[in-house]
Amino acid sequence: MSTVTTSKSSNSTVVNLSTQSPDVVLVGAGIMSATLGVMLKELHPELTIEIFETLDSIAAESSNGWNNAGTGHAALCELNYTPEKADGSIDVSKALEVNAQFNESRQFWAWLVERGIVKDPDTFIQPVPHISFVSGEKDVAFLRKRWEALRVHPGFGEMEYSEDVKVLTEWMPLVMEGRDPMVPVAATRMLGGTDVDFGSLTRALIAHLKSMPGVSVNLGHVVTDLKRSRDKRWRVSVKERATRKRRKVSAKFVFLGAGGGALPLLQMSDIPEGKGFGGFPVSGQWLRCDNPVLAARHDAKVYGKASVGAPPMSVPHLDTRVIDGQRSLLFGPYAGFTTKYLKNGSPLDFPFSFRPDNLIPMIAAGMGNIPLTEYLIGQVVQSPEERLKALKVYLPKVDGADWRLEEAGQRVQVIKKDPVKGGILQFGTEVVAAGDGSIAALLGASPGASTAVSIMLTLIKQCFEEKFESAEWQEKVKAMVPTRGESMSQNPQLLNQMHAWTSAVLGL
Repeated sequence: MSTVTTSKSSNSTVVNLSTQSPDVVLVGAGIMSATLGVMLKELHPELTIEIFETLDSIAAESSNGWNNAGTGHAALCELNYTPEKADGSIDVSKALEVNAQFNESRQFWAWLVERGIVKDPDTFIQPVPHISFVSGEKDVAFLRKRWEALRVHPGFGEMEYSEDVKVLTEWMPLVMEGRDPMVPVAATRMLGGTDVDFGSLTRALIAHLKSMPGVSVNLGHVVTDLKRSRDKRWRVSVKERATRKRRKVSAKFVFLGAGGGALPLLQMSDIPEGKGFGGFPVSGQWLRCDNPVLAARHDAKVYGKASVGAPPMSVPHLDTRVIDGQRSLLFGPYAGFTTKYLKNGSPLDFPFSFRPDNLIPMIAAGMGNIPLTEYLIGQVVQSPEERLKALKVYLPKVDGADWRLEEAGQRVQVIKKDPVKGGILQFGTEVVAAGDGSIAALLGASPGASTAVSIMLTLIKQCFEEKFESAEWQEKVKAMVPTRGESMSQNPQLLNQMHAWTSAVLGL
């Protein structure tokens, strides 16, 4: 049964084809659903898709430009991707993996621009150097070893290293200004880094989807129930927030891409593969500076080392941000604890997520991470003076009057079963899919949006395996991401070719 619907929200009126039996339902209008929707319509143009978003605007949660750091996570500067092993060597495996995934994102974005799906890359991506900065003899030694371990790999060959104060002052004048000359410092720099406005990119992708036949975007709609029917389709119950009207749709495939809200929906689905999963919420704040004089003097994303006990997502960094054409500076994040799973969520999200199947993993993970909880609570009660003190580590001559506090997006770290510990807290992202591929959820956080392309291609392969392996779909996948299925770490020439192409198309 098909109908034409008109849906009004506070931001727009969406008029589109709506069907009570769509092929695909995407829950959440963020970067993940937007990326998946565009890919699926490219692979199978006849698919009908319904998108349901709780809020009245697109990309209003974690994908929003000011809810994340906008770092094009390519492992160029993030020190937590290269831990030091017990023998003193540097483990670069995670960095190589993330770098390869971000290169796939760049290819897909270049394809979007060449196809005219995104009109102007300047609206969502900017070239911004990525710098790792440390002080003190121990951390300087670590950074030197990290540089030596990475620079031999394709993708990192152009990484510069220096302990020279004059050189570092050229790279990041604000960071070096007023610094104690007796304290040893070091930095690495990659000029090929980026700043990405994932909110702008998401809105462009959703706008493209809305223009396509068979796609309906429903803002201000809450998914209230998910049930598997006898015909193997998913009955999705939704409620429009403004009118409180309810309706049901029946879909062949459902993607739960609602950020922190994906876990309660996964639990609602009751699939065996989702049993035992829990979520630990981590909130965050930034200090933001819109002073054009300061913003003009800092052109980099400068990452340091996290404090002892801090989660990986709390690695401090001082960033150039370009959002809606405005250049600003961002420092943080200051982590914190709340029981909400979404920035616009409910304080009951966390307590209501406890289930008999995840009770042991949740309790075990909690008991095993008491220092983390104490750290997060300590961050919540920080005074403005304490936040400014943290910023002074990066900007010794900071003037607090130039900075204001901003709430960051909410993150929910994955808790899962562990045969030894009972339950563990996992940092990163994880796709949880039904055995038959009829429903999938994306849980977790960083590097998240930066690796959305690789994550969604992996999800499509898992949930549409037979079609994905067909010659027709493989040809289309190769058009979107030319190196998919190939190891660029084993083929430096291919890596250089792809990097040159994406740089030219994306204006980098």
